[in-house]
Parts: sequence; structure tokens; C-alpha cells
Amino acid sequence: MEQLRQTAQIMVVDDDPDTVSALARHLQREGYVAVEAISGSECLRIVREHPVDVILLDLMMPGMDGFEVCRALKSNPNTASIPIIMITARDDMDARKEGMHLGVSEFLAKPVFRRQLANRIRAQLEGLAAPRATEAALNRLNARNNGSSK
Repeated sequence: MEQLRQTAQIMVVDDDPDTVSALARHLQREGYVAVEAISGSECLRIVREHPVDVILLDLMMPGMDGFEVCRALKSNPNTASIPIIMITARDDMDARKEGMHLGVSEFLAKPVFRRQLANRIRAQLEGLAAPRATEAALNRLNARNNGSSK
């Protein structure tokens, strides 16, 4: 798990630069690499160029809100598997229902408690670890089998 923590790229998406900075500092203190975006469109541009492991996504943003960002991420095969933790001041059942329908992994109400956020990120990373380990093992096995059949 320590290996995952040191290499995990966590994107913070919020239209409030102070919130982005505060969350990024917290992530860095936790041992993660923070990737910052202050709009939904910036988030989508960055994930096309820079792989991330988990996205912390604000719901209420001008222009492209968190639901629209989530829709775009989940409709793209290259980003569909990225866990999204929705962080919002709008903590009602309709928002949660819509978020879960769109593939949001977790839903946290603002203000977010740092320990709670760290635990949720860790849970998402642990969920990613097993499939990645399996894929790596299959790749090694395939490479070994391909090497012995020559």
C-alpha cells in the first residue's frame, strides 16, 4: 500500500482555487502527488495528457458542473475506470442518486474532514490495486509464454 500511496496521482477539481490548494497540500502531506484543475474542462484536458488514479470532483462549478465532467469521463474508455470522489456542499438524495447513476465511487459533503478523505482515497486505491496486480501478472505470464514458444 505504501508503494501505491507514493506514486498515486490524485486530481483535485474545484472552481475555488483556495479549496484546490488546501486539498492539494493535504494530499501531498499524505504522500500523494496532487494534480490541480480549477474547472471541468481543465480536468478533462489534463486527464487526456496525464494519467491520474483518483479524481476529487466538486459538483457545483460554473460552466461544466461535476455531473457533466463525470459523464464525459465515464463515456471515454481511457478514463471510465478512474474512481471519482464527488465533494460538494449540495448533499441531498437527488444529487447522490444522480452521482451514483453516473458512476461516482464516493460522495462526501463539504466541509470534508481530512482523515475521512484520506480513508476514502485509500479505499479507492486499494480497489485499483487488485486488478492492476492481476493485469501485471497476466502480462508477465504472456511474455514468458511468448518467449518459450519461439
